[in-house]
Amino acid sequence: MKKLFAVCVAGIILSGCQTIDPYTGEQKVGNTTKGAGIGAIAGAVLGAAVSSKDDRGKGALTGALVGGAVGGGIGYYMDQQEALLRQELQGTGVQVERIGDSIRLIMPGNITFALNSDRIANNFYSVLDSVAKVLVKFDKTELNVDGFTDSSGSFEYNQQLSERRAARVADYLVGSGISQLRINARGYGERYPVADNKTSVGRSQNRRVEINISGSRR
Repeated sequence: MKKLFAVCVAGIILSGCQTIDPYTGEQKVGNTTKGAGIGAIAGAVLGAAVSSKDDRGKGALTGALVGGAVGGGIGYYMDQQEALLRQELQGTGVQVERIGDSIRLIMPGNITFALNSDRIANNFYSVLDSVAKVLVKFDKTELNVDGFTDSSGSFEYNQQLSERRAARVADYLVGSGISQLRINARGYGERYPVADNKTSVGRSQNRRVEINISGSRR
């Protein structure tokens, strides 16, 4: 009976955290809710376990509420950041992906750098400005700036080019007010293609920069 009560409490918290996806209009369980639900279940079990026999029901309820609040913290923070990034980057060609409590920004070659160049394209500055605007506000995250190329040219050349491109983006973000301590720039050359290098469209997609945003471990 007490176990059932704990599960019911967690279910109540989950049912109260349904959200509407602003892009599809569909009801969904966000990452905040998932984290809150996990925390609520764990908190309920722990609360019941450490309470006296007569107070286990009350302990489960208290544990569920506290656990839900803690579990939803990072999810809520990333939910808010994701929503603002989508708003700022709408129509820019940047793909925003949510993976658990991380966010990935995929910036294809047609908006980042010219072919064989590590000089930021003119139309890419406004995109980076929009990204920086959000990242400055949400300053409790770490950033991996990853550069990629297509398979044209030698492996060594592509590796060096991807490293320079990642560094250029990282430097621009630092110049826009983001702490250098938050940023790690890396180049992967022609590795990890996302499209067919045999076509011009595929090569353009592979010549990309990705910014992976995750919760700070410091």
